[in-house]
Amino acid sequence: MTNEQQILEVPNGAETAVEIRAGKYLTFCLGAEEYGLAILRVREIIGLMAITNVPRTPHHIRGVINLRGKVIPVLNLRAKFGMETKEDTEETCIIVVESSIQGSPVQIGILVDAVSEVLDIEESDIEDAPVIGNNFNGDFIIGLAKTKDGVKILLDIDQVLSASDVEIAQNMDQKPEEATKEQEYAEEIQ
Repeated sequence: MTNEQQILEVPNGAETAVEIRAGKYLTFCLGAEEYGLAILRVREIIGLMAITNVPRTPHHIRGVINLRGKVIPVLNLRAKFGMETKEDTEETCIIVVESSIQGSPVQIGILVDAVSEVLDIEESDIEDAPVIGNNFNGDFIIGLAKTKDGVKILLDIDQVLSASDVEIAQNMDQKPEEATKEQEYAEEIQ
């Protein structure tokens, strides 16, 4: 779980884990909608830089960047969410977040239209995501934050990123010959 958990004692003496959603969130825009990521998962925010396309990656993987000697994949969050992609602007930026696969930390860049601000959101201002229907999986939404400017959709970055996104990031962090061997093996079993 990406947010803190607190162990609470319940009357029968048992313990239960309760998710704490309150905290600081980096908010950003995709079109007219505003989203938030737990600030503790954000490593840095960088302006748009040269992104190298990588063949045979999923459509939502925009490519990779060289960030101070480290290759980091960049995911187009608009494409991941099924939104129409748009031309980059001066406000387009990359939020480098940390996720994990099997306990190993992995950094991934997410391309967003613009970064807004950091908000300190209280638990009383966060509501659960509404049930929209049987075909909607909202596991990636921590909750909906009510702010003076409207509603922010708070995201669980580990749920937004699929296992394959994180594996791609992990493979890009390997030595090139190791990644090539793993890719060849993956192609053989498909």
